[in-house]
Amino acid sequence: MRGTPSGKQIVIVGLGNPGNNYARHRHNLGFKVVDELAREASGSWRNNRRKALICEAEIEGTMVFLVKPQTFMNLSGQAVDPILKRLNADPARMIVVHDDLDLAAGRVRIKLGGGDGGHKGVRSIADSLRFRDFIRVRLGVGRPTEGTSPEEFVLSPFSGEEEDILGDLVQTGCRAVHLVVAHGVERAQNILYSMKVPSAARVLNS
Repeated sequence: MRGTPSGKQIVIVGLGNPGNNYARHRHNLGFKVVDELAREASGSWRNNRRKALICEAEIEGTMVFLVKPQTFMNLSGQAVDPILKRLNADPARMIVVHDDLDLAAGRVRIKLGGGDGGHKGVRSIADSLRFRDFIRVRLGVGRPTEGTSPEEFVLSPFSGEEEDILGDLVQTGCRAVHLVVAHGVERAQNILYSMKVPSAARVLNS
């Protein structure tokens, strides 16, 4: 992994918690998306020694760095900050992929900057970088039912009904990343929001 003076490298961070115990949790959707992007590009993950796994991959004709922090969600910034510095990468070009309680299950949205919405992984990155205007790909998981805390909800697996839309959610998240890399945020938003919502997501969100 070599840094250059250009600052044009695109870093794509999928958020999640390391280890098999967390692999199927809602909180690990970011990991699932970057894993799929790596698979599509026939890329391989390697340990960076900077608290992350990294995969170099080609997306839309552009070489990017896929990153999976291994610090656990709440300390994600401790992995992301040194990688950006090593690459001399512009944080404004970084894409962070994460689960989102404020979006209905199955929805995917692209956002530039703003608050963290209570997501501690996003908050950790913003605090470590002292910069909030990075790009986010938000993967909707919906709100927990009454009596279930948000923490319990995101640290639990998808229900049988939700499993039906998981594949669509990951594929749409990958599509959102492709669109941002190819077209930039604004046009990517316009294209993504004109796409048809998968039927399973319409059922869950009705």
